[in-house]
Amino acid sequence: MSFFKRLKEKLTGSTIEEKVEHEQAENLEAQPQLDEVDGFESDKEEPAVITNEVIEQIIEEIDETQEEKAEELVQEEETLPSPVEEVEEQKPSAWSITQKFKNGLAKTRDSFTSKVNDLVARYRKVDEEFFEELEEVLLQADVGFETVMELMDKLRFEVQRKNIKDTEGIQAIISEKLVEIYEAGEENIIELNLQPQGELTVILFVGVNGVGKTTTIGKLAHRLSKEGKSVVLAAGDTFRAGAIDQLQVWGDRVGCEVIKQSEGSDPAAVIYDAIAAAKKRGADVLICDTAGRLQNKVNLMKELEKVHRVISREIPNAPHEVLLALDATTGQNALIQAQTFKEATNVTGIVLTKLDGTAKGGIVLAIRNKLHIPVKFVGLGEKMDDLQPFDAERYVYGLFAEGLEKEMEKIED
Repeated sequence: MSFFKRLKEKLTGSTIEEKVEHEQAENLEAQPQLDEVDGFESDKEEPAVITNEVIEQIIEEIDETQEEKAEELVQEEETLPSPVEEVEEQKPSAWSITQKFKNGLAKTRDSFTSKVNDLVARYRKVDEEFFEELEEVLLQADVGFETVMELMDKLRFEVQRKNIKDTEGIQAIISEKLVEIYEAGEENIIELNLQPQGELTVILFVGVNGVGKTTTIGKLAHRLSKEGKSVVLAAGDTFRAGAIDQLQVWGDRVGCEVIKQSEGSDPAAVIYDAIAAAKKRGADVLICDTAGRLQNKVNLMKELEKVHRVISREIPNAPHEVLLALDATTGQNALIQAQTFKEATNVTGIVLTKLDGTAKGGIVLAIRNKLHIPVKFVGLGEKMDDLQPFDAERYVYGLFAEGLEKEMEKIED
């Protein structure tokens, strides 16, 4: 399937709810206005004199109308969707999710895309000078040296293969190649490794202080709860002042039980208790918070390894996910953190927070291409639902929204 076809499907996808709203809007437009309804024809020149007989007649007509409406409602109840279908209707539409990526990447797009647009405007022809300046623009967006070099090679080959002479439509080619680089040889890389029904899934969160780790745990718990999962939280960050209380606040907000001990307790002991509690309650998912730590603090990293061993001892093959929370605004420093944490804890996925707050959103590609760790979730805002599963097409659309929309319009025409 071509890049534009996949992108269009994601942009124009609709839910049952959107269709119902659309039909309701059409029905509303088709309804007769008040002055068109029988018995209520307007006469601006001679206002009608309303007598008691007229009032009684109107009341009788209203009663008859209400009886008819009641019969219609009874018939409609038989065709109402099942509770499962109602849940489906409440899911965010494909378009609304795409808009989250577009809005969340606004700062990166304003910086990055404006430079690309300026480059395209100045260079009518695709030549080596154009590629050199494009390379610099990509590096400034923290796409990463290795990724940029690979992209340049792919672009040069594509330009030569298709005998492209001018820069018109070059953004579409860049977008397609970026998606190809990200998805190379991977399938379902954003999916969480959730265990079958009846088995406990353990998700371990790691990362340095200040990256939004606890907030992300709360948002993920909210997402899983909405999907019908029973979630328990483990307050394993026993060192930072207020960390346990912060997680408890999130637990109260999303309706999840928080297993905790006093401040300064052994994190491994907290996780041990949480596993026992989650098993006893028949929970589906246990999300474990851990103390924020710098990647170069050996003692703290060893403690994290201890927590990992406790989990593995209690549940074979667990933790099923080790998610590293990274602050997108730190740019290349996030890449260094990811590399060190991967060596210490076998990180299975990245949660990139604050992507909406940086002009260097290209770090997503740098992490994926250099470390081969998938970005599973991205933070696109402060709201509860702004933690979104990462999607390569939507991400690239967020970077090149205006240019890609114009290209799709040309293809449709």
